[in-house]
Amino acid sequence: MLMCSVYDFYPKQIRVTWLRDGKVVTSDVTSTEELEDGDWYYQIHSHLEYTPRSGEKISCMVEHASLNTPLIQDWDPSMPESERNKIAIGASGLVLGLILSLAGFIYYKRKAQGRILVPTN
Repeated sequence: MLMCSVYDFYPKQIRVTWLRDGKVVTSDVTSTEELEDGDWYYQIHSHLEYTPRSGEKISCMVEHASLNTPLIQDWDPSMPESERNKIAIGASGLVLGLILSLAGFIYYKRKAQGRILVPTN
């Protein structure tokens, strides 16, 4: 789900559209109404349900009276560095946890091999 948010615009009339390789997308798009901020400005949010395809360019286009030309924001699928770091730390913790669990299991099995359990009644 991609989201395109536009804040602090006046007047209220605005058009937000999604583009896939430069062509307008109409399916799988939902938008809020223009929401009042309480300070004479407005905001709007548009969502696109999207399954990424290789080489495809997705953009959000905003048309408003305050703009001389439409504002086009391209979606950049690359992950921010902070997100990559979080994933790397999480994956490292998972691998370390699995190694320690495996070591504990091997230790338990070796200790339990020579013992015979005798029931006591």
